Amino acid sequence: MQNILIVGGTGKTGRRITRRLRAAGQAVRTASRTGGDIAFDLADPITWAPALEGVTAAYVVEPNLRASGDRIPRFVAEAVAAGVRRLVLLSAGGVGEADDRHPLKAAEQAVRAAGLDWTILRPDWFSQNFSEGPWLPAVLAGTLSLPTGEGRTPFIDAEDIAEVAAAALTEDHHKSRIYQLTGPRAISFGEAADLIGKATGRTIRHTDVAPEAHIERQVANGIPPEIARLLTGILVAIRDGSAPEPTDGVERALGRPARPFEDYVTETAATGLWN
Repeated sequence: MQNILIVGGTGKTGRRITRRLRAAGQAVRTASRTGGDIAFDLADPITWAPALEGVTAAYVVEPNLRASGDRIPRFVAEAVAAGVRRLVLLSAGGVGEADDRHPLKAAEQAVRAAGLDWTILRPDWFSQNFSEGPWLPAVLAGTLSLPTGEGRTPFIDAEDIAEVAAAALTEDHHKSRIYQLTGPRAISFGEAADLIGKATGRTIRHTDVAPEAHIERQVANGIPPEIARLLTGILVAIRDGSAPEPTDGVERALGRPARPFEDYVTETAATGLWN
């Protein structure tokens, strides 16, 4: 039994991890600005010590790529001082190949240098972005406009990410591992839109858009230009054929294949969310 802290415990991955750990009888504390077991904000170091009290393992996520890149390193240092012995970091696909300007590069370096048990998760684009994230409004409107062309990427189910994270928080054989997490096959955004359309009986299409137009649209919605360029560049890499190939990260961590995108679509369509 461990005392486990889930930073972002009400978020997309955090709440799924929490559900699994509590079902297994683990003592879990969710930390979030609102709705968690304890009020917590990476932007407010005063909230860190109460969240870390008595904690032996922690799941860490940076919810805001616009924030200063030193927040996770400073939090990791405080976690070590508080007695945390195991950290699991939600990073992002491609960080290992990125230069030092990537917002999560310093976070990974801090976790690996902390002198405790660590696991780093580098997921591809979440399947749940179509249902809980930035692409939901476009799916509901029927047109998904992104600078991805016919490029393909292996969307990863957040349920798989959560299961890997829960295992890494509670099992010893994930120490010093970096898991590249993807779905079992790469599909295009057009194929994803078609699958959602067929499951819902709606017409949903994907249209390509110029990268500059996509950046401008994000900036107009309040995203800082540098983050808009970073995220757009990742999408353009899909169009250019530079997206990651499917990996066996989920299978290496859990001993089973990753869930296919079709299963995610079927389960989500059954909820009526997309209708």
